[in-house]
Amino acid sequence: MDSSLYVFVEDLRGEGVDEVLDRVAGYGAQGVTIAAAYHRARDVTPHGASRVTLRRDGVHFPPPDDLFAGLRLTPPVQERADEEPLADLRRACAERGLKMHAWTIFLHNTTLGLASPDVTVQNCFGDRGSPADLCPAHPDVRAYAVALGRAAARQGVDSVVAEALHFGTFGHGYHHERCFVALGPMDAFLFGLCFCDHCMRRATDLGVNAEVAREECSRIVGGVLDGDPPAQGEVTRAALTAYAGPEVVAYARARSETVTSLVAEVSAAVTAEGARLTFMDATGACKGYADGLPSAGLAAHDAWQLGVDLVALGDIVPSFAVLAYARDAARVADDIAAYQRSVGKDRELRAVLRPGSPDTDSEDRLAAKVRAAKAAGAEAVDFYAYGLAPFDVLGRIPGALG
Repeated sequence: MDSSLYVFVEDLRGEGVDEVLDRVAGYGAQGVTIAAAYHRARDVTPHGASRVTLRRDGVHFPPPDDLFAGLRLTPPVQERADEEPLADLRRACAERGLKMHAWTIFLHNTTLGLASPDVTVQNCFGDRGSPADLCPAHPDVRAYAVALGRAAARQGVDSVVAEALHFGTFGHGYHHERCFVALGPMDAFLFGLCFCDHCMRRATDLGVNAEVAREECSRIVGGVLDGDPPAQGEVTRAALTAYAGPEVVAYARARSETVTSLVAEVSAAVTAEGARLTFMDATGACKGYADGLPSAGLAAHDAWQLGVDLVALGDIVPSFAVLAYARDAARVADDIAAYQRSVGKDRELRAVLRPGSPDTDSEDRLAAKVRAAKAAGAEAVDFYAYGLAPFDVLGRIPGALG
């Protein structure tokens, strides 16, 4: 069974490329998924060069001039990217027969959003309050995403693992966020919808009354902010129709065309550079990241909330990363099986598991989830992430892989 470990460039610098790859091979993994383009974060790194690591937005390679020349948006460049750490890693992987995948963050970039607020999502009140979330409907963002995908593929990798290549969620990704209003899940969903000119125009072209949808969202969310009781229950199309009306649901569904067409362009660009795209849908993380106890709805069934149409993407994308952040092996199996039903049995499914906290407390539990993922249709199991997990936790991987 194919497998890889998610790895950060900072891991390689802190411990050495050879040392990290020797450990990866010793765990029985067949490759690494390196953070080629990442986002701002503050991580506890138990065996890193520092015990707390600050990460920044940007790419760990020099952006090719021919791809970004003339584009308004160009990726921030990480410190020491001129040393080309990905090239060194590629050579070391080749020497060991290990695969190398480029973990690439596309539309989650606070640096770009703060520099050019007009390319970020705009809520129903007209606020540009999510600087980390670039809007996939904006032409400049779309051109940037295609160029970034091609640039990542040029690093000589087997695949480009695309994270954040869809709409984001309300209240995610900005430092020190505060909300002392009790928003229900449906209220938060409406608050997070983008009503920028580009999104409004694309929805209108699909026959949606975008202005009515915006007005309904502002009326409902504004009412809750003014003291109305929040909505109860999870976000479903039926519940949302009853709560906000059919035009809002139609507007939300129209976003899938924006995402599907962009993913198609990025996938084609990656393929043209000799790699393939692995699409990562963040729904599984939205549900189970904090505690490994995802809400009842399966990730594949709720992906539409991020503008992700898995059935449509199954005709376009050869590979999917499924964030199986759950304590229960049966839930892992259910999520994998739901993805397979959506994208088709001829598409590769890669289950992403955490070997430790907060959803794995033993080698036996990790092994049970690996078996469940494989039985449900996963062709690969990847582990997140080398630099974030203590060595004793990483030591569960060989036994789990069997």
